Amino acid sequence: MPLTFAPDTPDALPLTLLSPETLDGWIDRQEDAVKAWVLGNGFRAGSGKVLLLPGAHGAPGGALIGLGDGADRSRERFALASAAGALPEGDWRLDGTLSGAELEEAALGWLFAGYAFGRYRKKSGARARLVAPEGVDAARLEAIAAGEALVRDLINTPASDMGPSALAAAAEAVAQGFGATFRVVTGEELLAQNFPMIHAVGRAAEDAPRLIEMTWGEEGPALTLVGKGVCFDTGGLDIKPAAGMGLMKKDMGGAANVLGLARTIMALGVKVRLRVLIPAVENAIAGNAFRPGDILTSRKGLTVEVNNTDAEGRLVLADALAYGAEGAPDLMISMATLTGAARVAVGPDLAPFYSDDEGFAAGLAAAAQEVADPVWRLPFWAPYEAMIEPGIADLDNAPKGGFAGSITAALFLRRFAGGVNYAHFDIYGWQPSAAPGRPQGGVGQGWRAILAALPEVLKA
Repeated sequence: MPLTFAPDTPDALPLTLLSPETLDGWIDRQEDAVKAWVLGNGFRAGSGKVLLLPGAHGAPGGALIGLGDGADRSRERFALASAAGALPEGDWRLDGTLSGAELEEAALGWLFAGYAFGRYRKKSGARARLVAPEGVDAARLEAIAAGEALVRDLINTPASDMGPSALAAAAEAVAQGFGATFRVVTGEELLAQNFPMIHAVGRAAEDAPRLIEMTWGEEGPALTLVGKGVCFDTGGLDIKPAAGMGLMKKDMGGAANVLGLARTIMALGVKVRLRVLIPAVENAIAGNAFRPGDILTSRKGLTVEVNNTDAEGRLVLADALAYGAEGAPDLMISMATLTGAARVAVGPDLAPFYSDDEGFAAGLAAAAQEVADPVWRLPFWAPYEAMIEPGIADLDNAPKGGFAGSITAALFLRRFAGGVNYAHFDIYGWQPSAAPGRPQGGVGQGWRAILAALPEVLKA
């Protein structure tokens, strides 16, 4: 169903939000029948718990939703979204218990709960629709929900239907929807236009490698978004085991998140000069696959020794970042499902990011907390620069030893983004098990925090 709010009608049923601290006072004010109903059902206002209230002729007359205690509210994101799935189909209206960021989170989480991936099997998300609460910008939240739905759809679609050409088509559809300029450099033309590492990584696949480029906006600061678009990663000749390959349809999660952010920026008319760059490849195995030990010359002229063909994401991003830096943007951001080391460090729920800009880092951290899109800063740790310098070439794509894998990958990428204000996000892009507002599967990470931070971090 569309991730939109219900029309404001008098038929919308009331939703009363209660915490354990306010429950007893509310019960005391009710008629005896309601008191008996609530007490008899054992409702204690736990986080996300729902109790339907009886109305006339056996139909629901409203519902109670538990907010949980303070610890619950600080620990759980989108807790009210679980209530959306527990309510029957119909239109519902929140009471005025929440305000500010808490109200926005509740309303957005409700929209997120309406998402289901139904391309291959009919599915539906929560059917209970929410009237936009007074005090929220409904159009903005609907645009964000549409951006998140795009991210999830792209990641959830398997490589059989989301190879480099399909990813380019999806990006073109976004561009056409908002009048953006769009172009693609494909196959051997990558060599002619000096994107040698994108070509090297993707040349073994039947679906040719390509660089996707979208531009939009004529005023405001220049913002360049670069997303890793590895549509499937076998590991190349350094092949992954079957268990490591199982989720590799999500290896274009960086591209998906960048496209979701770009779509939302354009839908909201944010005053930026936006540029989106996506190197889209499949890291496949064939006689012409790039090899361990190969030395590649990048767009920037830096040489890279390939010590593991399964560290391909940083190679394709390197050419795209060098290209992006040539435009001297005010801010350039890359997003990528880049390293398992980041997952070991912070788990699947946090999006680690790197930035040398203290203002950007502080603004992003504040925005992330405000919009319930958690991020965590990791350092561009200069003493580790020597780990990515193999001696035979300028750079090593896979330093030996296994230490600081996310940091060394970020340092590698920074070499190609030199000269501009640059931030890198090493995201997971996947929800391992269902949570409120986030079904198992593809998920956006970090992009809503970036969106919220943009007005502050891009001040002239």
